Amino acid sequence: MNTSRRILLTGLAGLAVAPTAVAAAVPSAEPGDVTVAEERFARTIAAAHAPDVTCARQAERYADAHWPEYVVAARAVLDARV
Repeated sequence: MNTSRRILLTGLAGLAVAPTAVAAAVPSAEPGDVTVAEERFARTIAAAHAPDVTCARQAERYADAHWPEYVVAARAVLDARV
């Protein structure tokens, strides 16, 4: 599976969980409280929600700036897998 399809599918998974998870969440997560898997998945979801997904560099910058906002959605998706 190529990277853009993977990002799109991850973003869709994040969209399914994000509205309810973000509403109940604290606005930002502490960097020390986040596991590596949660951070990576949050960055992937954030990249999928970037305003211009067609530009990989812009999506990466958006993910770097906004990944803490998606930690709750990432946790919900990772917890659902278990």
